[in-house]
Amino acid sequence: MKWQQKNKGEKRRYGTLFTRKGSISTPFFMPDATRAAVRGVLPQEIRSAGIEALVVNTYHLFLQPGETLIARAGGVHQFMDWDGPILSDSGGYQVYSLIHRHPEMGRVTEEGAEFKSVLDGSKKMLTPERALQIQFDLGVDMMVVLDDPRPNDAPENEVLAAVDRTTMFAERSKKEYDRQCQQRGFTEATRPLLFGVVQGGVFPDLRERSAKALCAMSFDGYGFGGRHIDGEGNFLEDIVSHTASLLPDTVPRFALGVGTPKDIVRFFSAGWDMFDCVIPTREGRHGRLFVWKDTLTIWEDDFYETINITNEQYTEDFSSIDSTCDCELCTRHTRAYLRHLFKVSDPLALRLASLHNVRFYARLMERLREEKENTA
Repeated sequence: MKWQQKNKGEKRRYGTLFTRKGSISTPFFMPDATRAAVRGVLPQEIRSAGIEALVVNTYHLFLQPGETLIARAGGVHQFMDWDGPILSDSGGYQVYSLIHRHPEMGRVTEEGAEFKSVLDGSKKMLTPERALQIQFDLGVDMMVVLDDPRPNDAPENEVLAAVDRTTMFAERSKKEYDRQCQQRGFTEATRPLLFGVVQGGVFPDLRERSAKALCAMSFDGYGFGGRHIDGEGNFLEDIVSHTASLLPDTVPRFALGVGTPKDIVRFFSAGWDMFDCVIPTREGRHGRLFVWKDTLTIWEDDFYETINITNEQYTEDFSSIDSTCDCELCTRHTRAYLRHLFKVSDPLALRLASLHNVRFYARLMERLREEKENTA
């Protein structure tokens, strides 16, 4: 068993995920090291912030520098100097987003995703088999199969076709995964974990159709595919909870691309265990920082606030960003100093703000795991 739940029968789940690079307590958050780097931050700084695992992206590393070079470097762990678990997203969402915005850039067929490289315009094909081969060459510890995501406003017939294509891709991925494990000599203890992705948009019956087909293939874990908010930004609580209820209790559930701190708590309360997103570092680079409201519990929607440090009100504010935070920024520097760094465009501002937000997310996971008594 690769995942063990400590409080069986509860919706808010606490457990341990076992990977070949070590165990991780769930729930946990993975910053996006999309191109084999958490932008502007060293791996050891991410580790010191309390992060145990990272996410890289198959699509981006396939395009540059290429999985062959990374394999020659000894795998992505050695390439980027990270010794903890790494999960690789399949790249399906990135390819679809590219094609959705620019139809002339490619198409998704029964064979796979055909697209033009944004780097040089050359034609590329990402099939379910190719996506798995790339991830094996990267040497990651957790893999996600290629899927066919669709926007929530897509018509039902289009979403149905994408669900069935996702199922077909998953079947081919599973076969290729087994072949690669045998070819590379992996044992039960040394093999990477494999995740399927449940699609179906906002249609409960299509979510059921997708989950039933994927669960029959016995993946190591399952992801929530597609967006979890509607066009107005409203959280799709019914779909999120319904999808979780369709999945086995014995495996981890991965909320791909989630999200804001509020949405992470909502997903966790609905039965999800793993999260990743670019938000903490991306927001940090734009001067937006997450701050605890310690008078509130994490189960209240407004348990935190976001401040924009470039606002004039912080010019002479010599307090810390967050007096409860133990990150380098909060223990050594003031709001006035960080605002100054942003105003003079010093790269140190991006690093300090990103690390603070990463530490905020790590502390959020710690607080979720500490509040086991509130799982009822």
